[in-house]
Amino acid sequence: MSRALPKYNKRRVAIIGGAAAVALSGAVIAGSALAGETSKSNNGQAETLASPGTISCPAVDGSLPAIPASAQDEVTRNLALLDTQIAEANKRLVDTVGQGGANFVQNAILGPLEDKRVATLNRIETAIGRTADKPEGLEALAPCELNAGGAADAGGEAGEEAGEDAGAEPTGAATEEAGGNAGGADDTGDAGEAGAVGTVDCPAVEGSLPAIPASAQDEVTRNLALLDTQIAEANQRLIDTVGQGGANFVQNAILGPLEDKRVATLNRIETAIGRTADKPEGLEALAPCELNQ
Repeated sequence: MSRALPKYNKRRVAIIGGAAAVALSGAVIAGSALAGETSKSNNGQAETLASPGTISCPAVDGSLPAIPASAQDEVTRNLALLDTQIAEANKRLVDTVGQGGANFVQNAILGPLEDKRVATLNRIETAIGRTADKPEGLEALAPCELNAGGAADAGGEAGEEAGEDAGAEPTGAATEEAGGNAGGADDTGDAGEAGAVGTVDCPAVEGSLPAIPASAQDEVTRNLALLDTQIAEANQRLIDTVGQGGANFVQNAILGPLEDKRVATLNRIETAIGRTADKPEGLEALAPCELNQ
């Protein structure tokens, strides 16, 4: 065979070589991009490099007084629930990487977690207080923070709203996901915003209260007003988040956190009355709300 390639063959070699170079460059670029997102673990599985971080909450155990035997089971159960809540919040961090806006982690994860912890800590106080001096101020242990180990989401932390005022335990209402599928009509006539949003409907509380001692009147009135504020904020949240999230956004990002807040507020009403009169029980049944679509 001749050592000199015909011109035609030279052109073919040049074209094929160029195409191969382009393909190789593309592979290098793609490989670099993937390298920025994943690395191989020791067992060969790809792991996400951009860690969402972990949630750190104050320890509760060491801040408790002596626990009466009659309250031990309930306190132990609620301490375990605090751990479960943190674990669920950490899983939520992982599951929602890349979702939401600038304040997602605070508003969709840390806020609802604080609400749940407030209600759980309130139950611990109440359990001990039935047969011993009731501890006060455990709510100070409710706020948690993010130990950032990487990017919590593409936009900074991650977005929605949920934990503006303290108070709430998981009463069956999820405080997890975010997304929006509310529908309905607001009767204020604001067609541009409220027409397809719906409104939040919650059970009335005032008619279910017993006679309120004078010493508790101010605190009860303040918490009844807070219940109204919580509903108003939830209705505003419905408007502000139209089109966000997934299939269960309204339940999980608005109605769930609202229920948690209402549970804690209703607990405070019960406690206020119970200081100088028979403590009402079961007001938590009035906590769940629904969407009028």
